[in-house]
Amino acid sequence: MPQAVVYLRVSRESQGKNGLGIEAQRAAVTQFLAAHGLERIAEFVEVETGKGADALDRRPVLAAALAAARKAKVPIVVAKLDRLSRDVHFVSGLMAHRVPFVVAELGPDIDPFMLHIYAAVAEKERALISQRTRAALAAKKAQGARLGNRTNLAEVGARGHATMARQADRFAANVRPVIEDARRAGAVTLQDLADALNARGVKTARGGRWHAMTVRSILHRTVAGVN
Repeated sequence: MPQAVVYLRVSRESQGKNGLGIEAQRAAVTQFLAAHGLERIAEFVEVETGKGADALDRRPVLAAALAAARKAKVPIVVAKLDRLSRDVHFVSGLMAHRVPFVVAELGPDIDPFMLHIYAAVAEKERALISQRTRAALAAKKAQGARLGNRTNLAEVGARGHATMARQADRFAANVRPVIEDARRAGAVTLQDLADALNARGVKTARGGRWHAMTVRSILHRTVAGVN
């Protein structure tokens, strides 16, 4: 029976915690696999935004899914194209990894070129929404409306720090399953884990290579034991 790796993604932490979106994707993919006689050999779940051409650096689980699919020489199946990205450059970059992607809602025989077309349409739609939002805010400002909160800078700063902390926690939570997979494969020490992450193509939060201390930091953030 032909095999495949499954990748599921939600973009907000609240969706990841309560399962909104994930179960719908899993159901769609499961139905697709059954209809086309494909066996799921691994499933990867990630909570991270898909925005930006450099999004792969912020999506360690996708990097791990790519490595698993490449090793097994099987495609990656997603429920919808936007679970990969709405950024056409990002989708083009994924194609360069030479791992086939199958989008359940588009069917098994969609030409890879068409994935670029669909991604370009989605990217244009997102840009138009952004333009309309900016135009609406500019119109309000022109009418004399005061936008934003200019009085409580301390509160704004605290919110910024809280946002950065949440992003770091989310990144650590996404990397943790990859670390556990490396442990099951025989990695013992922090350096073993760092080598395994690098071998799988997973980048640090800053887009660099892993070292023992960066692995230790991730494990501490996810309240785990350290070897």
